[in-house]
Amino acid sequence: MYDLIVVGGGPAGLTAAIYAIRKRLNVLLVSKDLGGKTNFRLELPGVEDYQVVRGLEIVGKFRAELEYLDFARHMEPVDRISRHQDGFAVHARRGGGLLAKAVVVASGTTHQRLNVPGEKELLMRGLCYSAISYAPLFIDKTTAVIGDGDLALRSAAELSTVAEHVYVVGPRAGVLESTLGRKLKEAENVTILEGYRVIEILGEDYAERVAVQGPEGQEAEVSADGTFIEMALIPNSDMVAELVDLDTQGRIKVDGRNRTSVPGIFAAGDVTDTYAEQVLVAAGEGAKAALSAYEYLLPTL
Repeated sequence: MYDLIVVGGGPAGLTAAIYAIRKRLNVLLVSKDLGGKTNFRLELPGVEDYQVVRGLEIVGKFRAELEYLDFARHMEPVDRISRHQDGFAVHARRGGGLLAKAVVVASGTTHQRLNVPGEKELLMRGLCYSAISYAPLFIDKTTAVIGDGDLALRSAAELSTVAEHVYVVGPRAGVLESTLGRKLKEAENVTILEGYRVIEILGEDYAERVAVQGPEGQEAEVSADGTFIEMALIPNSDMVAELVDLDTQGRIKVDGRNRTSVPGIFAAGDVTDTYAEQVLVAAGEGAKAALSAYEYLLPTL
């Protein structure tokens, strides 16, 4: 039986695993890959990687350590976590249960896709997620944000402070009646295409235009230097849905020490109800979860 199993290989999971190793815990990280959302990097013409602050140096260092310490990782997706005597069983995809006294769930989220022509081919080449991370690259440029909820509005607001113009494609009428929605409607550099939907992403080497269709069937194209898909994220929390408390969006509820409603199960990163889906935030939450788990495990060590 392990002292601690960390589920997820993104910024939160990697940080939690390394902190646990440095506390001399018998720890295992279980994940289908290492790096999580840091594996997605937006490419733009004439833009160098160093111009974006994403915490890649920290995540890259932790990832390299886990790649070297092969005894501390198990590369396989997790389907379910259950109780097991004095601890928990982590059920990996190919069967069998990995046992641990405590678990950190850092399984992240899944981005919603548009499922339109051109999306797959141009993803991360002028088309990506997380406008907040990349907003500084679009000073005096034109951008497009695709989404119908609060996430799209927050992203559009972030871009509107630096971009020459922002197109918001598809917001719902109710969302636009919020304080942020009204502010965006009043902004001179923001155009809101309410009720529109994307039918195709167009471009050669990079996404350059978004083909949209209006509520009455009218079609148009929006040209943009960068396009962001900002639809609600889907938390990868099904594995603990029958164990811990979730919020209305399916995210794992945690307290200030990353403890869930079940003693011995901790959670960190985007899968939780913590504010802001950012790499640096996730890494910090992973460190907190590992330290909380260590404190929980002290009487058994």
